[in-house]
Amino acid sequence: MKYARMVIEKESPEEYGYDLIKYNLSESSITDQRLSDIGVVIPDVKLLYGEHRGDPELRKLVVEKDDGLSAEHVLMAPGAAGALFIISTTLLSQNDHLVVVRPNYATNIETPKAIGCEITYIDLDFDRGFSVDIDKVANSLRPNTRFISVTCPHNPSGTTMSRAELDRLIQIAEDHGCYLLVDETYRDLSYEAKLPTAASLSKKAISVASLSKAYGIPGIRVGWLITQDEVLYERFLSAKEQIAICGSILDETVALELLKKSEQFLAKVLPEMRRRRDIVQEWINGEPLVEWVRPSGGVVGFPRLKVSADFDAGAFYRSLLDEHGTYVGPGHWFQMPGNYFRVGFGWPTEEELRGGLKAISAALDAYR
Repeated sequence: MKYARMVIEKESPEEYGYDLIKYNLSESSITDQRLSDIGVVIPDVKLLYGEHRGDPELRKLVVEKDDGLSAEHVLMAPGAAGALFIISTTLLSQNDHLVVVRPNYATNIETPKAIGCEITYIDLDFDRGFSVDIDKVANSLRPNTRFISVTCPHNPSGTTMSRAELDRLIQIAEDHGCYLLVDETYRDLSYEAKLPTAASLSKKAISVASLSKAYGIPGIRVGWLITQDEVLYERFLSAKEQIAICGSILDETVALELLKKSEQFLAKVLPEMRRRRDIVQEWINGEPLVEWVRPSGGVVGFPRLKVSADFDAGAFYRSLLDEHGTYVGPGHWFQMPGNYFRVGFGWPTEEELRGGLKAISAALDAYR
């Protein structure tokens, strides 16, 4: 494994310093929650080794609304990042091939790169609404392709595949004998009809999610992977046991108590996030140098700046931060051109969101 730090982590707001940022629009989750916000009190639990697969009741809650899935298909992990690491290191070697729909969450790319496998990228196109070119995916498969990697709702654009597109990708994986990995971290923040958990539809589909983004509790490091493939599950469990043995009893206790009241929690969060999305839409409608594909899930969008070819992205983002106190996720975080950026509308307060958007317009004045 040849590890290299991910640029999105090197330049993350926690690395830069939260106190140096006035308007932080770079975050990809809802506002960080306190235990009191989510109504959780940690009981006097015994700090023993936990169930290696994860707390049985917690695993049951993860899939309680999914037809065909049970707790036995769920493996808890240290965040979605931990689940993705387990999947990549289990399925890939230097002799294998991977198809990644890009842009994508950095771990879906950087861990396979560290392993040294071959990667074919299927690049999403703003002008096609960031929709997946499924024919390109199918034509990119090789005899040694181990899996296809997608996120849905998409990070960073917030777009969502249709059920027909998801079904077709699953069929392609089944026909080829590889797996389809669907990072579903934003699934509970779907603004339209929520797709089924991909792993419920086929033994060749693997689902990954966590409580970090939609529930605003990234500090407890609880995520999971789901598969109906019993042999593959055993391999994933073996990897987890060698990495961490089990999860944190305290983390899983918090996760369990929150998931027990997930419907009430999301009933408050979803309308507010729709309203935040509308705030960004209103700003874009009045800002001639910015356009986006309206997100259908999650709390991020991926706007494009309508600037000339000689646009100096580095200078723009430095000015935006140094002169206007505003931080966004620049395109290079996602291996995209500098005139793209990720804007997070769920983490800041409404006042901070409006202030940050106004600051972006002010920074763009030099390019009008």
